[in-house]
Amino acid sequence: MRGKTPGPTSKAEPMSLFRRLAAALLILAALAGAGTAQAETSTAQTTKITFILVNDIYLMSDTRMADGQRRGGFARLAAIVKAERERARVSGGHVLFAHAGDTLSPSLMSGFDRGEHIITLTNMIRPDVFAPGNHEFDFGKQVFFERMAAAKFPLYAANLRMPDGKPLSGFRDRLIITLDGVRVGLTGTTFDGTPLTSSPEDLQFLPTVSTTVEQAKLLRKEGADFVVAVTHAERKQDYEMFATRTIDLILTGHDHDLFINYDQRNGMVESSYDAHYVTAVDVSISVKEQDGKRVTTWWPQFRPIDTATVTPDPEVAAAVAKFEAEFTREMDVPLGTTAVELDSRTPTVRSREAAIGDLIADAMRVSTKADIAIMNGGGIRGGRLYAPGTNITRRDVLAELPFDNRVVVVDATGAAIKAAIENGLSQWPDLAGRFPQVSGMTIEANLSRPPGSRVISIRVAGEPLDDKKIYKVAINDFMSRGGDGYTMFEHSSRLLPDPDGPLLANDVMVYIRKLGTVKTGVDGRIVLK
Repeated sequence: MRGKTPGPTSKAEPMSLFRRLAAALLILAALAGAGTAQAETSTAQTTKITFILVNDIYLMSDTRMADGQRRGGFARLAAIVKAERERARVSGGHVLFAHAGDTLSPSLMSGFDRGEHIITLTNMIRPDVFAPGNHEFDFGKQVFFERMAAAKFPLYAANLRMPDGKPLSGFRDRLIITLDGVRVGLTGTTFDGTPLTSSPEDLQFLPTVSTTVEQAKLLRKEGADFVVAVTHAERKQDYEMFATRTIDLILTGHDHDLFINYDQRNGMVESSYDAHYVTAVDVSISVKEQDGKRVTTWWPQFRPIDTATVTPDPEVAAAVAKFEAEFTREMDVPLGTTAVELDSRTPTVRSREAAIGDLIADAMRVSTKADIAIMNGGGIRGGRLYAPGTNITRRDVLAELPFDNRVVVVDATGAAIKAAIENGLSQWPDLAGRFPQVSGMTIEANLSRPPGSRVISIRVAGEPLDDKKIYKVAINDFMSRGGDGYTMFEHSSRLLPDPDGPLLANDVMVYIRKLGTVKTGVDGRIVLK
């Protein structure tokens, strides 16, 4: 009959409904999956950061290098930082400018104002992270505090503590900043060898490596996606931190080389010294949720910038020129003329007898009427050659002796003097700041022997050194505090308290003026076999 639905057709309708229902569920599931994928995608966060690193910048002006190009100085550094910040502003990225320390000293002008001009110039660029180096303490604890109080930029030193163990006022251990949803952890540490290489007095220095690693772990626990450590450390220490895999990017100073290391897991950078090169590290960081955890991926591009290619920033250049003008008025007056070549380059003064070392040690001995004088080669910092006939000025002397050191006369036994010379030769053939430049004595040594047993003979005023005799020894106040390993002088009796000793640079100036013509060349005071 027409109009009546047959039985088989009636049985087919529920099946059709089931199929339609199943299809709808599949579509809903697909839509739900797409929604989930979209939600997962929406949780991914990305940011682009350019890290700029400078370290060990002592000279405010640029310097003409061996290739004839001028490099370094605060005006060229400022030009780079300002250009990178503007580039990031336009592109929507970010810049973090890190300073890994060593800047208040040594420099020519810092010998006069104890780094005050350095803080003025650094305030014009304002790092985002500053970790002090060992040279921040060259003028003592009080000057360090004064300069840091004048800084208009963030200070970090997680391993630096007051004598009572408390953190220093104005310094951070660590901080997390959020950029485009990505949490960047920052920490900073200073060189734990500073008590041996500078004058921090009773400030405490915790171990650099373990403290930096501990801070990195704390940053991870506090939610950091990406960890950056700005540190002043020896290269061996850098590698020890790198090996822990706790720090994504290490920005370091102290070794004075242009250094980049990246193994597709962690990165490590140092930017030469005096801003001859400034390293920019462009980092793209992505963070997404995975199984309830934040997973970070990142990739760097390293851009060492040769500052010979950079036009100095006019504002900072004007400030530098003003400082230079103030300084020049008194500094370029000749004291005398050298008739011999004087070589103050690091490989010379830290490895063998140097004529300029003889000159400085002679000035120390003569001015104090001591029996002998010992000057650590690392305290001679000019890094240049003076050809015969060159006029020597106050500026030259202060460039060679920038640490504001005083001459100290100690009473020391012959045995202590021999120990001092063994210490001075102990790191050879490595270039070591402790290498001795001497006056009033001659030394013969066999460097094939183990450290501590290299001295063959020492003669004072032509006579063999007497282990039991007391000699008057002129040294600088850094050495008198045990600096560069000269611990044998720490507790020796003094004619005057260290702060009352004459300024080393002044004694050398007076001595050169008295000589008129410098004729002291290398004369066999130190014979190395």
